[in-house]
Amino acid sequence: MTNVFGTDGIRGKVGEYPITADFFLKIGWAVGCVLKENDDNAHVIIGKDTRTSGYMFESALEAGFLSAGVGVGLLGPMPTPAIAYLTKAYGANAGVVISASHNGHQDNGVKFFNSEGFKFSDELQKKIEEKLQEEMVSVASEEIGKAKRNEQAIGRYIEFCKSSLDRKVNFKELKLVLDCANGATYHIAPFVFQELGATVITINNSPDGSNINENCGATNTRMLQSRVISENADLGIALDGDGDRLIFVDSNGELVDGDELVFIIANYWNEHNLLNKNTVVGTQMTNLGMRHALKKIGVNFIEAKVGDRFVMAEMLKNNLVLGGEGSGHIICLNYATSGDGIISALKVLEIIVKTKHTIGELKLAMSKYPQTLINVQLKKGKKYNPQDEELLAKIKEVEDELQEEGRVLIRPSGTEPLVRVMVEGKNASLVRESAEKLAAIF
Repeated sequence: MTNVFGTDGIRGKVGEYPITADFFLKIGWAVGCVLKENDDNAHVIIGKDTRTSGYMFESALEAGFLSAGVGVGLLGPMPTPAIAYLTKAYGANAGVVISASHNGHQDNGVKFFNSEGFKFSDELQKKIEEKLQEEMVSVASEEIGKAKRNEQAIGRYIEFCKSSLDRKVNFKELKLVLDCANGATYHIAPFVFQELGATVITINNSPDGSNINENCGATNTRMLQSRVISENADLGIALDGDGDRLIFVDSNGELVDGDELVFIIANYWNEHNLLNKNTVVGTQMTNLGMRHALKKIGVNFIEAKVGDRFVMAEMLKNNLVLGGEGSGHIICLNYATSGDGIISALKVLEIIVKTKHTIGELKLAMSKYPQTLINVQLKKGKKYNPQDEELLAKIKEVEDELQEEGRVLIRPSGTEPLVRVMVEGKNASLVRESAEKLAAIF
């Protein structure tokens, strides 16, 4: 039971190790034991998204924590960023999220926040994995933790989101379509935008346990794009299953992705002296167009490894307030301790209102380079070898063709048995052909 933590907690297919009830029982106990080392009265909060399997894993984690003598507050369906905020707001030792984020209902997982609302450190994860090696032993009857349901969590988080907005700003002039991905924001996000004055048409807010992220949300925006046009809306907002990703759609049904949204925020904040050190954090996947656009307005760019925890690490290390990924993970660290789809959307809408520009107009300040990303499924038992001679030769061939106007990035997924092949450059057809050449090797 070692190395169970990936780049974003623990994730996999339900029923296959480690996404089983007995493992969740054990890791609840292990985390609880580690927390108890520093606080005899340790307590945690647990939230989940809308997957049917979340009920099973919630019960297993609850039992694990209680058997370690740790108190538990059960929040029910809650977005990941809400758990980050509420962990600190409730004074909990840790916050626990049962979710597989943007994956389908057949997957699930768990991730943890510390008492300050940040994800567990590598050192703490290592201590937990060491504890997993030990035999599980429950505390005595009189020491078992107590569990309760926290009924006020939804209202507290809605008010927290609204408090991130300039009080002088409202959205009375905006008509938007909101896609909740049948996920954890279904009973929260519509109220946030409505209470701030927007006319909101909500779609995919009827979770049934298995329709989370199904042809909807931030990973599949076709329905949202169509609806924005048919409703003659000003824009569309798509969240993912656990509410930490965000994609916009302009009034013409065109996508505005995470890179473009980060640039829009950076551009405005830079002009108004809100961007600490005039620096933004992105990742290896950040579009070349964004990098060039940032340089043009005098904003520095720091490249992190792919994954919001690596973006966050660079932000904390350099005392920065803005970072994000093209996938829609956007971190506004001056407002929240994690990527928060709702709060990031509010900051973009605030810019729209203050500048009196549409989202379509704002994104024109940056020109994206064509990019092709191919996810290649690895055969069972096969691992990605970055030193493979055939692969290295093909990469050199592609890079020679692209010259200085493009780049290649090949990396294994941190959450799935995939290799992600990305090629980017000015020539769209060459980019696509190059990505297909490289993907064919696998």
